Amino acid sequence: MKQSILKFGGYGALTGGIIFMGSHFFSGKIDMGLLEIFGYISIFASLSFVFFGIKHFRDQFNNGTITFGKAIIIGLAISAIVGITIGILDIIYVTIINPNFANEYVQYTLDGMKKTLSPEVFEIQKAQLLEEMKAYDNPAFAGLFMFGIIFAIGMIISIISALILQRKN
Repeated sequence: MKQSILKFGGYGALTGGIIFMGSHFFSGKIDMGLLEIFGYISIFASLSFVFFGIKHFRDQFNNGTITFGKAIIIGLAISAIVGITIGILDIIYVTIINPNFANEYVQYTLDGMKKTLSPEVFEIQKAQLLEEMKAYDNPAFAGLFMFGIIFAIGMIISIISALILQRKN
């Protein structure tokens, strides 16, 4: 089990890390909305290895069988490896590569809100956004937030994969 977790967790971390960091190196050249799309692509591409990791363990090490519970454990472990890796990369990005990212994101969001909201609603939403972004001043929060997003999506993928791949004797 450990071998499958480390192998496919590593594949997922590498895939997610390459897409995540690769897209951020173009952040000055591409739209923030496109960067967001690349972010979600990196999450789903890296978490696709949850399915393959569970299947690999079932077929290669467990004689073609796996319980729902064991599949969930494998999926969550792979999700944790991916989440920790991308969380750490996010901390590196917001502290070293682009320390101004939070301000750029706020400005991008405010520009979009200004186009779609009435002035009164805009001011309310702006105040909420600025309050929420105060936590993002702490790089550790940014990393934990990214880990949380990835792990939550990984949980869903783990459950779906476990339901599809479970086989009993």
